[in-house]
Amino acid sequence: MTSQLEQLRKITTVVADTGDISAMKKYKPEDATTNPSLLLKAAAIPEYAGYIDEAIQWAKSQSNSRDSQLTDASDRLSVLIGREILKIVPGRVSTEVDARLSFDTHASIDKARRLVGFYEDIGIKRERILIKLASTWEGIRAAEQLQKEGINCNLTLLFSFEQAVACAEAGVFLISPFVGRIFDWYVEHTDKKTYAPEEDPGVQSVRRIYDWYKLHGFETVVMGASFRNIGQIQALAGCDRLTISPDLLKQLDETNEPLPVALKDSGRRESAAVKIDEAKFRWGHNENAMATDKLADGIRKFAADQRKLEELLGAKL
Repeated sequence: MTSQLEQLRKITTVVADTGDISAMKKYKPEDATTNPSLLLKAAAIPEYAGYIDEAIQWAKSQSNSRDSQLTDASDRLSVLIGREILKIVPGRVSTEVDARLSFDTHASIDKARRLVGFYEDIGIKRERILIKLASTWEGIRAAEQLQKEGINCNLTLLFSFEQAVACAEAGVFLISPFVGRIFDWYVEHTDKKTYAPEEDPGVQSVRRIYDWYKLHGFETVVMGASFRNIGQIQALAGCDRLTISPDLLKQLDETNEPLPVALKDSGRRESAAVKIDEAKFRWGHNENAMATDKLADGIRKFAADQRKLEELLGAKL
């Protein structure tokens, strides 16, 4: 029997949730995702030191303003690491817009265009890039415009059904519902501390979204993310894509039991209901305490790690 990782590859596109080049070389994912937290970890890896120096030197050549240099160095570093990742993965890399822009549609669009322009300047076509945006109403509206410009988007920090509906209706390329962070919230805020995979609230959230997308014929890719254990991954086998950390990729690679298909398109189709508007989106999301808490918390944490990354770069300017 082949490993569960190899079995999973046959029914789901496997994506690496890491900025670690060595892990990607070992597990050979189709795509890779990054975020400020992962870039911060990657910046501490010795083999990335040259990219940090390159980003800083480039930033210094662009202006004499320290604030501008910090922004330029940070953006350039994310693109340089993305370039190295694309030398390994055959598909796409996700590069995240600064989380501090999560409530500014126009600034998010400008930042996305800038990052894609940086990639194109170094010879990487936009078809290999996914721009990551937080699944706020403003982020979704930014993605809607970017998709019209041929810039594919990955809507991250997705916790509520309303976020998923709005993303599909906006025509975004891909969503990243966060399984593990949903699980974390329920463990913290309820008396139930353990869940069988089938009962896991994060797993159930992704299954609901997947089934709704397929039923209504939406082409937006569902990519489960933020896993805490391989049971969650096994319970979503068959999902369009799953982005998995190196330690869980290792566990799957070392497990040889059969891996049943858990998600499958039934082939049934129905017309979607009336489109969600801003008021329905905000009210429905607001009614979900978990989603409200985790979206805000995720934005704060990504912003904090972005600031830490800028401090690291600033010390070298």
